[in-house]
Amino acid sequence: MNRTIDPATIISSLGAYLEELRESGVDGFPVDAAGSILRDPDSRAVPAHGEKLASSAGAPPETLDKIRKNLGECQRCKLGSTRKTLVFGTGNPKARLVFVGEGPGADEDAKGEPFVGDAGRMLNRIITAMGLKREEVYICNVVKCRPPGNRNPEADEITACSPFLLRQITAVKPDVIVALGKFASQTLLETKEPISKLRGKFRDFHGVPLMPTYHPSYLLRTGGNSDSFWDVWEDMVQVLRLLKLPVPDKSRKTGNSSSG
Repeated sequence: MNRTIDPATIISSLGAYLEELRESGVDGFPVDAAGSILRDPDSRAVPAHGEKLASSAGAPPETLDKIRKNLGECQRCKLGSTRKTLVFGTGNPKARLVFVGEGPGADEDAKGEPFVGDAGRMLNRIITAMGLKREEVYICNVVKCRPPGNRNPEADEITACSPFLLRQITAVKPDVIVALGKFASQTLLETKEPISKLRGKFRDFHGVPLMPTYHPSYLLRTGGNSDSFWDVWEDMVQVLRLLKLPVPDKSRKTGNSSSG
């Protein structure tokens, strides 16, 4: 059955989107002879799935600070009224590796930084095991505000946040993205395939290799030396090899998985 969309809702959403573009420095849309709107490569429109992320030639690259300023004290979706703190992202603004999670939890909501609770400590272990430091990578989430009760973000919330996530990734220009968990992986890849099927193989995200893997909170539930932990390590080994970085020697028998 087709669902009728309220015209007022469409107009409101379009108005908010156009205002967002104006705040980002887009002051108009070029049109061709037939009057069709042409895509401005420097606009903040969300690229179609599979389309590469890119800025227009000669335009100054957008900074994370500018994106954060544009986001402001965001009220673009209903999460704005329930959060304590907006959680933007943290780490190296020119990182070669970006980790993307689902959304902030209670600890992140309180501190304003992604992955600072128990799952964050597990992620730190993974990063350290890779021979890297947290400040060398960039960490962010699909949505910037904590969903009540840590529920999954809803479609309208993802729609409101997606342009900012894409702008973050475009500003950082990573060589590799790691999607942490089912929700982040399915959202970024626009699929319903289970994480057990997605992980272990690079996928394409607008021209950037993306490795889906289990969420650190899942590793906490299954144990630090579980099969799932070693599945994640295998995924990270592929990431390190793609980045042409040394692969630390880890042996399950010696318990090296607990290092870091």
